[in-house]
Amino acid sequence: SILECGSNIGRNIGFLNDVMPTAKKSIIELSPEAFGIATSNYSLESSFNGPIVECDFADSSFDLTFTMGVMIHIHPDDLLANMKKVYDLSAKYILIGESFNRTPVMIEYRGEKNKLFKSDFGKTFIENFDVELVDYGFLWGHVYDPAGFDDVTWWVFKKKIS
Repeated sequence: SILECGSNIGRNIGFLNDVMPTAKKSIIELSPEAFGIATSNYSLESSFNGPIVECDFADSSFDLTFTMGVMIHIHPDDLLANMKKVYDLSAKYILIGESFNRTPVMIEYRGEKNKLFKSDFGKTFIENFDVELVDYGFLWGHVYDPAGFDDVTWWVFKKKIS
């Protein structure tokens, strides 16, 4: 079972349907318009239209929860609460794919301030949650632009079992 936190119109769900057609897929999406497109185009186990931190999939947990280009749009004051929700919804694995910067920085986004923040999201995650690093890497936009990716640093974490 897979939960995408911040699915937009569901492109990643489409990719996952190609490689894992039998996996149960669920989404959280803030934008009502994007949520409508995703839920009309894909068969989903569960879906929530609203902020990640407000999602309540009553006692649900997913084998994998992930974000791809979502944490960069969350204000740093709200980042840990959103990361905690992603962590709490995962039964085992968490994937975070975001724009990286060693020190946190705000970048103007579509002419607006406080809409995009680059950071070392992997370091923040591993320092604040009971996880171990499984793998990490980089998707270079020059190579992966046809798939719609900017430069993305990704981390896969596994929850530690107490």
